[in-house]
Amino acid sequence: MATHVGLFEAKTHLSKLLDRVEAGEEIVVTRHGKPVAKLSKFDDPAREERIEKLVEHMKELKKKHPVSATQEEIIEWIRAGRRFE
Repeated sequence: MATHVGLFEAKTHLSKLLDRVEAGEEIVVTRHGKPVAKLSKFDDPAREERIEKLVEHMKELKKKHPVSATQEEIIEWIRAGRRFE
């Protein structure tokens, strides 16, 4: 069930409401007690496809440029500012 919020509260606390929407909550904005709009998380259908392409690209890079370092070593190199070129 969506949370109902009056227009004044929505205008005053829009940033906080958007945080809640990002977390998956739906917010219905009302004017004089009547629903006029619904805030819901934006569904980007192409997002999953972009993620899959990125993962495949990373796998190809790993095949071409194998790294023998551990994950901890790589994290330490990144923190130290070492570049991987």
